[in-house]
Amino acid sequence: MQLVARCRKCGRVMKSERIDNYRVKMVCSCGFSDFRTITEKIKTVNPFYHKASFTPFLESERGKMVLTMQKANREHLEIVSLEEISMLVSSDFDLPQVLQMMAEKVANQLRVSVCSIYLMEGGELVLAATHGFDPAFVGKIRIRLGEGITGTVARDKQHISLSRASQDPRYKHFPELQEEKYNSMLSFPITDKKDIYGVINLNSTSMKTFSDDEIYFVSIIANLILTAVKLRKKVASGKASVS
Repeated sequence: MQLVARCRKCGRVMKSERIDNYRVKMVCSCGFSDFRTITEKIKTVNPFYHKASFTPFLESERGKMVLTMQKANREHLEIVSLEEISMLVSSDFDLPQVLQMMAEKVANQLRVSVCSIYLMEGGELVLAATHGFDPAFVGKIRIRLGEGITGTVARDKQHISLSRASQDPRYKHFPELQEEKYNSMLSFPITDKKDIYGVINLNSTSMKTFSDDEIYFVSIIANLILTAVKLRKKVASGKASVS
């Protein structure tokens, strides 16, 4: 599928290049680049269409109809959330504001207790935004590559999903965050496959198993965070060169 988009910097039509099953890299002749999420098998505006599945636990036709409606409503809300977050990425808000609003929207969409975003800074992962943890720890919690589950995800550039995170040998306890209250954890890398830019974590008090749809949704969010970070770095470097 050929994706047509115009450069946010100069307005020219950008060329698209698929880099994996769900991402397309947009490149402009002026040097600006961006990432868009679009799956190879997409058939509708809903990026979850080919992955969504729902096993009815009611045998009646009426019961099945209710479950189908629930799935459709969930997918509609996912689309709305992605649209809102995409608008945040291209907005004039500063990066800390964008990340904070993204964390809140993701936590509400997936109904988890905590959503935290860590960004690489000086060779370490630094808590940049959180919904659920005390915001006073933003900028203060620092994790080394390979340290704990979050550091392992950043080092290996592979996500980790756990229903009982505290029992995993890679788990590291941060007393100030009171993480012992949370059981399930999904940790996803923010990366362009070459460099690691950060990690997004989801925590839940229940011992749930994150579904493929939820993990896929978080992968899209990770790509949007990557775009937000790169876009603002370009803007900052542009201002610095002008001055």
